[in-house]
Amino acid sequence: MATRHTPHGYWLEEAGPVRPLPPLDGETGADVVVIGGGFTGLWTAWWIVERDPEARVVVLEAESCGAGPSGRNGGFVNSMWFNLPAMSARFGTDSAIEVARAAREAVRGIGRWCEANGVDAWYRAGGYLQVSTTPFHDGAWDEFARAAREHGQPEACVPLDADGLRERCDSPLFRGGAFYPDAATVQPARLANGLRDRLVDRGVAVQERSRVRAVHSSGTHVRVATEGGHVVAGAAVLALGAASPTVPPLSRHLTLTSSHIVITEPVPDVLEEIGWTGGECITDSRAMLHYFRTTPDGRIAFGWGGGEVVPGGRVGGRAELDPGLVAEVEGHLVRFFPQLDGRVIEHAWGGPIDVSPTHLPVLGSLPGDRVHYMFGYTGNGVGPSHFIGRALASLALDRRDRWSRLPLVEPRPSRVPPEPLRYVGGTIVRRALLRKERLEEQGRRADPLTLAIAGLPERLGIRIGR
Repeated sequence: MATRHTPHGYWLEEAGPVRPLPPLDGETGADVVVIGGGFTGLWTAWWIVERDPEARVVVLEAESCGAGPSGRNGGFVNSMWFNLPAMSARFGTDSAIEVARAAREAVRGIGRWCEANGVDAWYRAGGYLQVSTTPFHDGAWDEFARAAREHGQPEACVPLDADGLRERCDSPLFRGGAFYPDAATVQPARLANGLRDRLVDRGVAVQERSRVRAVHSSGTHVRVATEGGHVVAGAAVLALGAASPTVPPLSRHLTLTSSHIVITEPVPDVLEEIGWTGGECITDSRAMLHYFRTTPDGRIAFGWGGGEVVPGGRVGGRAELDPGLVAEVEGHLVRFFPQLDGRVIEHAWGGPIDVSPTHLPVLGSLPGDRVHYMFGYTGNGVGPSHFIGRALASLALDRRDRWSRLPLVEPRPSRVPPEPLRYVGGTIVRRALLRKERLEEQGRRADPLTLAIAGLPERLGIRIGR
């Protein structure tokens, strides 16, 4: 059986066809127009109508809701405890804890939302494992565990020795790790479809196949143009994700990379053999990390964040379809779990990742305070989008509350080099990181030149890894 290699992937196919929603046709008015039908845009619309049921909300989506990274990712619903040291350094201890608690609430909140709204998104609160696969990565979680203890949250990151780790999942590569209980998994396309449908039920105008061509902001309103019409609104939210570099004020504040995933046929016998029956989502401790999880029917979805840098923010192409990278991912999967040698890989796909220089989400408002934006989940957006949507809803409704005052809103700006330096430099650094991590997995330390290039972003204030 040949692997199906498609741009949109297994989750969207498994979720099944959905009734297409009509594109924008003509001119309409709204209190808030949300541009982007991924998790951020959908949660923003949800929280707006939760707070103000009379608010007129329009969501404009270029394709269909969830068709972008929201419906293609690994489905990890992680909190942000592993960001605690970086957030403490950037925002201060109290503010870092506030964000981490909001992210923990979001993990649980998504599960409650699915139950309350009858959405079967395969939500499973199995926790998250960070593992080491080389002596160079042993104790990679120590900084996070120490920060959790110092902030009175020791249960947020629990170190495990090799035996404790292999009781949860037994791979010949695992040397030790840490368990973060505040995490879950979902089928992301099912969650996106459920959000879309519940918004429609609540009277939100979700217009699919409505690619935005222009946004004009005046002192009193925002006018958003698509091929089929216009929306005149009091405020706009740019929930563009990987398309954020197309907005000039945002383009110097993020980079696009890519990630690729394969998913196996059902292999419940392998899961039983290795003891991976608790539903944990797992990553290794590389910068170009591997991430993997199971499904209710016993499949393993296995991804790698080592894809190409996307030049100029132009999505489409190798960010989605790259047979060479997929073949590498398949080889990595069997290295982690040799029992899968000869088993069928049913589906493969890829997608872009919007990477912020700090590896933290960035929220803010463009000049004039009527157009609000968010970008930079850096591969960890499924969980945080739930509370980021709350913050964007507060900004759009001009509410000064807990959410609009989060330190992620209007942070100290961080910039990346302009194109083509960003693409050329990013590609060189990527190759150095891959060489460094390949040598480390062989038990060898990289040469000084490779280490110097791989460490260049950190010296420039651009965070690599967690």
